[in-house]
Amino acid sequence: MSAIDWTPIYKKYKGLWVALLKDEKTVVGHGKTLKEARIKALQNGYAYPIFTRMPQNLSAYVGGSIWCLIYQKSRSS
Repeated sequence: MSAIDWTPIYKKYKGLWVALLKDEKTVVGHGKTLKEARIKALQNGYAYPIFTRMPQNLSAYVGGSIWCLIYQKSRSS
């Protein structure tokens, strides 16, 4: 399974809930709340989409704190 690029979805729907088809690319509903996204998906004929919330901002996260804990534990052994 390859990674899916949600950049176009993020740009259009940032900060909103989106309802996606199984392909995880096709938006069938969106809204400020999960309820709004679900209602729009149902109105479009989709009862069981995948729901996710697009973040308002994208920020990188590096798991440095976990690495530090592992590193410290390995050094103390």
